[in-house]
Amino acid sequence: MSLPRSTPAEQGVDARGIDAFLAALDPLPDVELHSLMVVKNGHVVGERWWRPYGPDRPHLMYSLSKSFTSTALGFAVAEGLVELDATVLSYFPEWDGRVADERSRRIRVRDVAAMASGHAAETVDEALAKGDGDMVLGLLLLPPEYEPGTFFAYNQPCTNALSAIVRRVSDGTLTDFLASRLFEPLEIGTYGWWLDRNRRELGYSGLHVTTEAVAKLGQLYLEGGRDLLPASWVAEATRAHVITDREEGPDWSQGYGFQFWRGRHGYRGDGAYGQFMLVLPEAGAVVALTGQSEDTPALLDAVWTHLLPALTADDGPAGAWPVEWPELPGPAGATADGGPGEWPDLTAPFAALPSATFTRDPAGGTHRVHTVSVTPTELTLDDGRPVIAGWGDTGGPLVPLFAFDGDRIRVDVVFVESPHRLRLTLDPAAGTFVEDWQTEPLGSTPLGYLRMPTTSR
Repeated sequence: MSLPRSTPAEQGVDARGIDAFLAALDPLPDVELHSLMVVKNGHVVGERWWRPYGPDRPHLMYSLSKSFTSTALGFAVAEGLVELDATVLSYFPEWDGRVADERSRRIRVRDVAAMASGHAAETVDEALAKGDGDMVLGLLLLPPEYEPGTFFAYNQPCTNALSAIVRRVSDGTLTDFLASRLFEPLEIGTYGWWLDRNRRELGYSGLHVTTEAVAKLGQLYLEGGRDLLPASWVAEATRAHVITDREEGPDWSQGYGFQFWRGRHGYRGDGAYGQFMLVLPEAGAVVALTGQSEDTPALLDAVWTHLLPALTADDGPAGAWPVEWPELPGPAGATADGGPGEWPDLTAPFAALPSATFTRDPAGGTHRVHTVSVTPTELTLDDGRPVIAGWGDTGGPLVPLFAFDGDRIRVDVVFVESPHRLRLTLDPAAGTFVEDWQTEPLGSTPLGYLRMPTTSR
């Protein structure tokens, strides 16, 4: 079931502030929204998707996944399966003889939940190497520089430890643990979590859900957990447990909870490139955002400057805020109506795509891009309009956006279940391809990581 819809004025929201928020983002070169959902008093009062993104499309949430992992921990604590003051090591007694450092042995569940294991910096690569592929073991084998619980460092193995503990106490997967406790009660039917080399959820990243699923989680926390999570857990998880004053920016230096950032207003789940779940108790509101944004401080500044006052206005013009579907900007160049008349077949290696060929169908004007090492995919241009095409198991569904620039063609391959797009520039005269990520995917993961796993719901 979807969240109920309402007009902004009926919920005390000034819709002009939503317009002002979007207008403020327009000139920002490093901010690109894919979706927006504004919830006030439990009602959606504003929503928008930028084509080719849509309300039913899951999106890779990157580190916003951490807030879902924290929620799993909340259920485990509420059910008496996990003790926050127990040590991480106590859940893995088989490693007791291997972990000698006293600080490592004192790391508690609450410490890793608050990114306060005592390590001075990110340890993901070191932990993987030290633990022979087991990130939690590696974390415990790396002696912390500080006493656990006293020092903040954003550290992926901390979240991975939480997901490992939930798996251990539930004797199942993190996804299955959340399915009956969170996804089904909130009627979240589309979700999937990519697994690591050991076939386990990372915990700190890899979750794909829809924008409304993010809004529903935020609303659950705003309402104190309702009848699903104890209000005491919501309060504990979202308060600042450790200072973060060494972090840059006012929305990253307000403290850190249990996988939630405290901000200038409220708290949030926060994923790379602008995947946000903003919970604003002072306004009785939740804002869910997805996109491909590198300037996230400017994005949050616009929320506080324009959107927050609109959410607390208690008045506004009557009528619904228009649900529009603007087009995502494509590559620079002329429209796709023209282009060169004769194209040779081109083949070139890519870093992201092992190899590719481009051909033009002289009869229908169809443009095709094929990967040689996987199931070929046709990216079809029909009267200048892109259509969705699957790309086997390498990262689809994809949407190609074409534009011509003199004798060259530019193709933006949009990975619509992720924040990313790959730009291909083809030059038939030189016989070359050039590829460039508009925003580069994080980590050395295959392209398949950019789509929701096919085995997910």
